[in-house]
Amino acid sequence: MQSEQDLLVVAHQAPEHDELGRRGVLFWRDASGEWRCSNGDPGKAALGLHLDRYAKKLEAFENAVSKAMRADDYLALLEGLAPIVRSNRNLFETLEEARKAVPSDRSLIDHRDRAYDLSRQADLLYEDSKNSMDVAMVRKADEQAQASHQMMVAAHRLNTLAALFFPFATLGAIFGTTLTDNWNWSKSIVPFFIFVIISGLTGLALTKFVTKPT
Repeated sequence: MQSEQDLLVVAHQAPEHDELGRRGVLFWRDASGEWRCSNGDPGKAALGLHLDRYAKKLEAFENAVSKAMRADDYLALLEGLAPIVRSNRNLFETLEEARKAVPSDRSLIDHRDRAYDLSRQADLLYEDSKNSMDVAMVRKADEQAQASHQMMVAAHRLNTLAALFFPFATLGAIFGTTLTDNWNWSKSIVPFFIFVIISGLTGLALTKFVTKPT
């Protein structure tokens, strides 16, 4: 906001993670070119210190992005980066308007240029984090698909073995009891071979049925 030779720049302090509200900060340039700041930072250095805080935030996020591995890590980073991206963009636009209002102030041009660099850095960092999260999600989905396929193969093999040996277990449970101890043919080896052949053929038939495509 400009009134004659006075200029008031309204900005936001660098937002913290999970911070719902925004903390405002005012920079006032009087007619003599002197700067004052509502947060107590010294005059001409106030805007530079304000940009330094944004730069430190972005540096911290860059370090966090380099260490992120899972999609959940990137999601938390994106949630924290989103308000930083918006605040940086708004700060650049505000300083651009301030530069147009007071074109003779060289420091405003320098701060505007730095704000633009920070805004671009925040945008690129956000896009990089988003792309990395997408890659992590695709990789996780591929791992889950492979695990599901392995489980399906294991279950199929188990069903095949169960179908093959089910007749052996069933007939063995019936004819292996004391019910057949007094049968004359139970003392011969021939019934055993008959038992094996019948159970094997039945098991093969069940296996073919189980493995038959639907």
